[in-house]
Amino acid sequence: MILSYPLQVTAITHTLNSMELEAVKSLAMAIAVGLGMIGPGIGIGILVSKALEAIGRNPEASGKIQTSMFIGIAFTEALAIFVIVVGFIIKFG
Repeated sequence: MILSYPLQVTAITHTLNSMELEAVKSLAMAIAVGLGMIGPGIGIGILVSKALEAIGRNPEASGKIQTSMFIGIAFTEALAIFVIVVGFIIKFG
């Protein structure tokens, strides 16, 4: 059965709108995760840099410095995981 002209246009428009919505969701997820990962990436880099400087200045305190560094890395990485979760909520929510 051939649909009438207005019904065909409506069906095509609905399909394009749903495809465009999925494309926008994918782009929004990519932008959110991409920009959200910049902060934790820079944060971990600075944290490790400063820890290595501190160990270089005071090698006897390396145990305490490394412990604090790993705790800081864990918290910073948790922020990155939250960014990924938000990205998935944007994409599939």
